[in-house]
Amino acid sequence: MFISIILGQGQNLSVNVAYPEKLTTLYQEWQNIYLSFYKKALRGKVANMGSLAAPPIDWHARLVQAEAQFLSAFHYWLRSAELFEIRKQIAQASQKNQTPYLDVFITCSTLTLAKLPWEVWEIGTEFALESSQIRIVRTAKNRQGTATATQGKYPHKARILVILGDDTGLNFESEKQAIASLKDYADVKFIGWQSNKNIDDLKTEIVQTISSQNGWDILFFAGHSNQTNLTGGELGIAPGVALSISELEPALITAKDRGLQCAIFNSCNGLSIADKLIDLGISQVAVMREPIHNKVSAEFLPRFLQALSEYKDVHESLIFAAHYLKVEKNFTYPSAYLIPSLFRHPGSELFRLKPAFMDEGIKKLIPNRREIIVLSVLLIISLLLPVQQFLLQRRVLLQAIYRQLTGQFATVATPPVLLVEIDEDSIRKAKISNPKPIERKYLASLIDRLTANQAKIIGIDYLLDRHQEASDSILAKSIKTAVESEKPTWFVFAGTLNKKSQWLRVLPNIANLNWSLEGEIELFPGYMQLLPDHNSPSSPWSFSSLLTLGHELQQIPNAPQPKLDSQSDFSLQMRNFLYRQEEDKKDISPILTSLISKRSHSQLITVLSYQLNQVWMHPIIDFSIPPKQAYKTIPAWQLLENKVIPKNLPEQIVIIAPGGYEEAGISQDGEDNFSVSDFPAIKYWRDQENPINQSQVLTGGEYHAYMVHHLLTERLVIPIPDFWMIGVAILIGKSLSLYLLPSKKSNQLQSLIIVTIITGVYGLISLQLYISATAILLPWLLPSVTLWFYILSAILDKKSDE
Repeated sequence: MFISIILGQGQNLSVNVAYPEKLTTLYQEWQNIYLSFYKKALRGKVANMGSLAAPPIDWHARLVQAEAQFLSAFHYWLRSAELFEIRKQIAQASQKNQTPYLDVFITCSTLTLAKLPWEVWEIGTEFALESSQIRIVRTAKNRQGTATATQGKYPHKARILVILGDDTGLNFESEKQAIASLKDYADVKFIGWQSNKNIDDLKTEIVQTISSQNGWDILFFAGHSNQTNLTGGELGIAPGVALSISELEPALITAKDRGLQCAIFNSCNGLSIADKLIDLGISQVAVMREPIHNKVSAEFLPRFLQALSEYKDVHESLIFAAHYLKVEKNFTYPSAYLIPSLFRHPGSELFRLKPAFMDEGIKKLIPNRREIIVLSVLLIISLLLPVQQFLLQRRVLLQAIYRQLTGQFATVATPPVLLVEIDEDSIRKAKISNPKPIERKYLASLIDRLTANQAKIIGIDYLLDRHQEASDSILAKSIKTAVESEKPTWFVFAGTLNKKSQWLRVLPNIANLNWSLEGEIELFPGYMQLLPDHNSPSSPWSFSSLLTLGHELQQIPNAPQPKLDSQSDFSLQMRNFLYRQEEDKKDISPILTSLISKRSHSQLITVLSYQLNQVWMHPIIDFSIPPKQAYKTIPAWQLLENKVIPKNLPEQIVIIAPGGYEEAGISQDGEDNFSVSDFPAIKYWRDQENPINQSQVLTGGEYHAYMVHHLLTERLVIPIPDFWMIGVAILIGKSLSLYLLPSKKSNQLQSLIIVTIITGVYGLISLQLYISATAILLPWLLPSVTLWFYILSAILDKKSDE
């Protein structure tokens, strides 16, 4: 007897061996008892229902015994010395194999050999190998046709043609239900015999459907079949009517050319059918070598299709179903697991159902354990506010350096804000013993000097909520004098909530809110103060927004003006006027348009993020702009002593604020002084001054001056959350690692260069986008770390695989 074996790598082995006649005898005994058992079993079940008497012979016991005797002799022969060299070479190939399975293709020279259950050959046990690593698969003696090409890179939904043949004595309901269960994975079409169908029409329908223009991936047949010597087997398509494979050959070749890869015959005696279809070029064919009981088919097929639906290949699915029959159903259906066989073209790719491209892509994007750990750390880091603040300010520093290197900042002769600072020198020169609260008389002298120089709008960054009986009237007189002048000066006073949620505001004996303004001075370091929603008219505006609004409304002739005899809230007058202008679609300045735009107000996503202790999309303070471009600082004592005479004061917004002395603050000393180390961009600009500015604090007044500058110049930088961009980086990184870097031939250095270019270009784009009029801050560090993590992981995994 001649046996030919092809290993998975294409290595051919062959041997002529003495075939023991006893094995044929034992096989025939097993075969006869197998056929008797399944015939008697059907009758026996009917007898249990009261139709027939129980059979006198225990065919189950005899079949189990015959199977054991036959398999014992078969395994003994397979372990013979004649086959040792082949077994050894297969075992060695298995040890070197890098894939989960080594497929061993067997071709038999005679039908006697072909009928043997080669699938149970336990090659690995002899050499202490896992037998599951070696799979036995059959192939035809003659293979003239070219195997069907496998599915493309972007898989389509599989198409399955189901031919239901002669159902005499059979029941196809289980097949129909099992195949219909694949509707989510494949398009299924059923054709076949019906009692009212003409036989010639049925034959024509079968041939034409097999060769359909759209093509099929799987051809499935259920019914009666038989093997023949010359026609490649025949299929019972109707009672007493059969179609030979040779009659179907032209249609099958056409179907193969149009993508048919797999044929499954849940019918009897399929060896010659499999040989013929492999010869035609169908890449894989699953058949039953012996007759199979209808109830066994009902158990086998659902498990086979279940494995297919789990994206196992055809061979894995067949092994899974046969194993189920052996382990779960062997008592009920003994020896049934020995019947299924897979024939396959050597070198062809095993067919498996593939999800739609998008579904497959989404499945591949699911992170593994290492990715879950690393990405969780990165995402958690991105949600920590201290980390966000740290990264934000270092990014702003980088933007400051980028601005200076590229020269992308304007040099202004007169900045929009004049910051009058009451600093330590001013306090000492004025002989103020306790600057908390600041002396009202001193504030009055500053106001007098500013109004004398035609200051049009003055913001006082001091809370005037406590009485100073000796000097309140002096301050009130200076303010009222400025308001009732021919060109009234607008005043914006500081206000805020204390820890008991009580509003601290300017005393009514100093100023009346019917002709002055009051703005919130509470700061959130690093971020802008946003305007309240239009639907909240009673909500206070920020100190900086009211200064900006007042400055712009002064340019409109019919805008409200502060009047000492006004009987309504001046802030509401201003806002109502502004919104009326908007509703009437009257021309207003771009700055006013910006003030009432959505960008200046709290957005829904930002408000919702507050509940998560986040500040998503909240505009930031752009400290990358040099301070001298935003404001000019004058110590209060120099203003009073005429050491510095302000120029262009009518065009500027004036803010009187603490100048960094230790007592500055509301609830505690120094509260108004921020450490400059927390704002490295400010320190960077101060280091550029000559002489170098040695101040270690950023005052609240400077902070307000920056916000006024941003509102006047419509400069609101919106930061995109790191958390979001890490999510984008995950998708890009995973996609790159899956689709651009998986090939073993790919150049790892080239991959690293590509990713370096990607992150570098992204960094440059994000730097320029920040400075541009779009004013969007795209985070760079954490998203880039995420991308690099995926690429380096893919490279390391590739090295370990190699």
